[in-house]
Amino acid sequence: MNPKYVTDIKDVAGLTADEQISLTTVTRWFAFRANDYYLQLINWNDPDDPIRRLIIPDNGELLTWGALDPSSEGRYTVAPGVQHKYRQTALMLVSDICGGFCRFCFRKRLFVDDDSEVAFDLAEGLDYIRDHPEISNVLISGGDPLMLPTPKLEEILSALRTIDHIRIIRIGSKLPAYNPYRITGDPSLLRMIARYSTPDKRIYIMTHFDHPREITEVARTAIAQLQQSGAILMNQTPLIRGVNDNPVVLAELFNELSYAGISPYYVFQCRPSVGNKIYTVPIEEAYRIFEMARSHCSGLAKCARFVMSHASGKIEVAGKTAQEIVFRYNQAAKPDNIGRVLVYARNPRAYWFDDYTNCITSYRVSP
Repeated sequence: MNPKYVTDIKDVAGLTADEQISLTTVTRWFAFRANDYYLQLINWNDPDDPIRRLIIPDNGELLTWGALDPSSEGRYTVAPGVQHKYRQTALMLVSDICGGFCRFCFRKRLFVDDDSEVAFDLAEGLDYIRDHPEISNVLISGGDPLMLPTPKLEEILSALRTIDHIRIIRIGSKLPAYNPYRITGDPSLLRMIARYSTPDKRIYIMTHFDHPREITEVARTAIAQLQQSGAILMNQTPLIRGVNDNPVVLAELFNELSYAGISPYYVFQCRPSVGNKIYTVPIEEAYRIFEMARSHCSGLAKCARFVMSHASGKIEVAGKTAQEIVFRYNQAAKPDNIGRVLVYARNPRAYWFDDYTNCITSYRVSP
């Protein structure tokens, strides 16, 4: 099967004519893209269907809120298409298209700004990575790298594999959810992964399943084929209002991932990006949901950490008391901050780390 892509909201048959007309106002600002495989997962009789919420625009996206670059990614751009925020990791933006446009996307700027940050000539970025031996792993992102033709993606992997200090290549992709036929229908992609995912230098596929209903039978087949090709799969998802902000649903997602051999890696606080207010859950409510979900999981299913991709680093929500909330830098732009613990007064209206004030104490945990 080769799913047909849909880029005009008026071509979505499940919407009424009035809904199609109403949502064109949103799509003038924020792009829409889906395919017929993913759209058929929607229960069109349910206006609150979570798959619908993931992919179909909502007029609430027009609320004035957020920033185009909430994590200040531009600050860490070191070459066209390459960011270097954490010492060991480089990020390469290699694609400006996705299998579908997530309504809560934190990189909307790539699709609304003519000055794209994606690089199609990666020579300068590869030279930068080659000249920085502290970089041991590269995350290939975008857009979605699996939207690239397999030969183009192989050019990138092949070039990275000529750099001895790159031990891990990560490919961030939602195509196992949006279009698993991209994987099952392309044996050359699987052969390529097998070629470049070696026992001492693995390829990791960072999947993006946000709701258990995305894990269909064909998605399970795609997962198994990637694993059989030597890739290691890990999943990350934001906590999204109306999608997985229910502990039972989130626990089911964690468990189904673990059954398929995918390790739940990160649950992200939804970034305060333009258009994202209606998809965002306050931090302390989100942490409660996250911990309640974990209580229904085995050890293998509860590996995820609840974090914010803040401008200063990956900040984990580590706990809370009746009066205080505890954060820890799981990763940091400034290496001295790694492991640092921050304790703040509770703020149930906080949506982002910057919303916390009046720090009570700050100290470093001993290694």
